[in-house]
This record gives sequence, C-alpha cells and structure tokens, in this order.
Amino acid sequence: MMKKQFVSMAIAVMAITILSAAQSYGGTLLFGVYTSDKPTVMYQKFKSIIDYLQEELQDKGAPTEIKIKIYPAYEAAIDGLAAREYDFARFGPASYIIAKRRAPNIKLLVMEHKKLKKRFNGVFITHKASPLQSIAELKGKTFAFGNRNSTIGRYLSQAEMVKAGVKAGDLMSFRYLGRHDKVALAVSAGNYHAGVVKENTFIKYAQSKNLKTIGKFPNVTKPWVVREGFDERLYLLLQNALLKLKDKKILKNLKQDGFLKADDSDYDFVRQGIDLSKQFGNTE
Repeated sequence: MMKKQFVSMAIAVMAITILSAAQSYGGTLLFGVYTSDKPTVMYQKFKSIIDYLQEELQDKGAPTEIKIKIYPAYEAAIDGLAAREYDFARFGPASYIIAKRRAPNIKLLVMEHKKLKKRFNGVFITHKASPLQSIAELKGKTFAFGNRNSTIGRYLSQAEMVKAGVKAGDLMSFRYLGRHDKVALAVSAGNYHAGVVKENTFIKYAQSKNLKTIGKFPNVTKPWVVREGFDERLYLLLQNALLKLKDKKILKNLKQDGFLKADDSDYDFVRQGIDLSKQFGNTE
C-alpha cells in the first residue's frame, strides 16, 4: 500500500514539475521543415498537426505559439538545426544522420508509422512506354535523382544501383532535380529515361503521368527531432502529444497513422546505405 502511495506521489510531483515548467515558458517555438515538395504544399501539409501541438501545449499550461519555418533546401534545414535556428523538425532519415554527425546532441523525438510499420518504399520509375524493366538496364541511360541529401532521392537509390552493378560512369548522364514531384514530372515528360521517387509520389502521378516502376527498395519512416539544448520538460510534452495523436483528419496530410518512440538504431541500415552509396562514384 505504501509503495503504491509513493509511486502515485512521484507521478504527481513529476506532473507538477512539467506543468510548472510549461507555465513559466512563453514565446514561440519554431518547427523547421525543408521543401521536398512545393513550399505551399509543405505549409498545408504541416499546418493541422502544428496547430494541434500548439493547442496541446497550451492546454498543459504552456502559453506557446508554434510557427512553421520552411527552408528552401535540405542543406539549409540541416545547418539550421545544428545552429539552433529552430527548435524541432521533421527530417528524412539521411538528413537526421547528417545532422547528428554535425550536432551529436540533437535528440530523436518520435518516428512516424503506417499501420504500426516503420518501413516504406522508394521507387525507381520510368515512362509506361519505356522498354526498361530493371535497375540493371539503366546503363547508358539518363537518370533523375531528387535532392543531394535525400534518403530516397540519393543515398538509398544509389546504394541500390551499386548492388545492381550500375555506377555513375555507367549512365549517359544524371542530375539532381531537388524534389520528388519534379523527378516524376521530368520522367513523364521524357526528359530522363528514369528516376527515383518516394512511393507516395509515384502513386500520385502513376496514372495521370503514365509512369511505371522498375524497382523498389525499403526506407525507414521519418524521424522528428529536437535541437541541442531543447528544454526536457517541453520535449516530454511534445513527445506525449505526438504519441497519443490518432486523429485521422490531423494526420491525413502526412499520409501516416501516427507516431512511435524512436531509437537511433532504427536508422542504422540507412547509415549502411549512405556508406555503400559512396561506391556510386561521381556525384556531379
């Protein structure tokens, strides 16, 4: 009985401590995100969940406004987190790994999930009329990658090409187009023989832009991270709010079902992919 009372008191003290810290915190939190799609699309994609987090923090006594800061490029967002220009972010796995190397004390907040799964696919695409059937057939062809710091758009796709025996020197030419939607549209228009995109982008454009797949590979879901030195009590408030989020309307734009606790080891295979991708060669 005494033990149960002690545990209850400890939980109560912890809750009061978190609440007191939240009540003493004011001002603005900045949420950072980079443009994997058009800036307007990115803003709409995150507005509902940021509004939700702001309300959750305010309900816990933290009079905090959360603003969205959109960076034009992966590199700028990674540098911004390392420099503490904003407080928390949703990154791609490779961006998290790169940022972690630059600022070892950044911290995982949560990771996304789809039906409790932590994995999804990257997709090699070509026009439906193309005779290409496999990654190995890309030799001598033109190819469109995404962003230089993209997990799918560069690192893991180049690792897959290395596995298939295709390196930079084997291609006729290649370019980094910056965003998944740009890759899909460029391949559809015939500007490149093939390219690589995330699976959601392929699904979006497959029928209307006459695209097909010639290969798939796994990726891990995106992590949410906080900057070095972020207040631990606010960290717990944000984490708890995300872990309990189940509202499909709020999650709709993310195309995810919610969040799970994350561990750095969840991203080890991406580290391996980054290392293997170095064998691809010339990165333009």
